[in-house]
Amino acid sequence: MILLAALLITSTAAPSPTCQVWQREQAFARSVREHDATAFRGFLAADAVFDANGEHPLHGPAAILPAWQAVIDGKALQLDWQPAQVVTSADGRLALSSGPYVMTATGKDGQAHTVIGRFATTWRRGRDGAWRVQFDGGDEGRPADAAALAAFDRHRDAPCPESR
Repeated sequence: MILLAALLITSTAAPSPTCQVWQREQAFARSVREHDATAFRGFLAADAVFDANGEHPLHGPAAILPAWQAVIDGKALQLDWQPAQVVTSADGRLALSSGPYVMTATGKDGQAHTVIGRFATTWRRGRDGAWRVQFDGGDEGRPADAAALAAFDRHRDAPCPESR
C-alpha cells in the first residue's frame, strides 16, 4: 500500500523546472501559431527584451506587442519554433531554451521564402512561480530545404527529454 501511494505521488508530481520551461516554450510558440495575442502577452515579463541580440532591441510589452502583432496575426509572416534544449540555473530562477525556428515570408518577388534558424529564449521564474520570457532572440536563418523542414515537423510538440 505504501509503495502504491509513493508511485501515485511520484506520477502526479509537478514537472521539473526544465520540463516546465520546455512546456512553456511550446505553449509560447502555440500562441503565435494560433494567433492568440492575449496568450502571447501572458508569456512576457514586464521588462522583457525581444530581438535582444539585434541592432534595435524591443524593451517591454508596450514595444514588443505592436512590433509582433502582424507576426502573431500571421499576416506579415508565419513563424513557428520549438525547444530542442533547456538548461536551468542552479537556483532554479533562470532558464535558457533554444532550438529551431521556421519562418515563411513573401519576398519582393511575390514568392514565399522559408528560412530555418535557431532561437534562444531566457526565462525567469516570477515570485508567483510562473516562467516568463526575459530575453528573446535568434539568428538570421538560412534557406530551408525539405530535409530540414521534415526534421522540424518530426519533432513538433516533442515531450520534454526528462519525461521520456
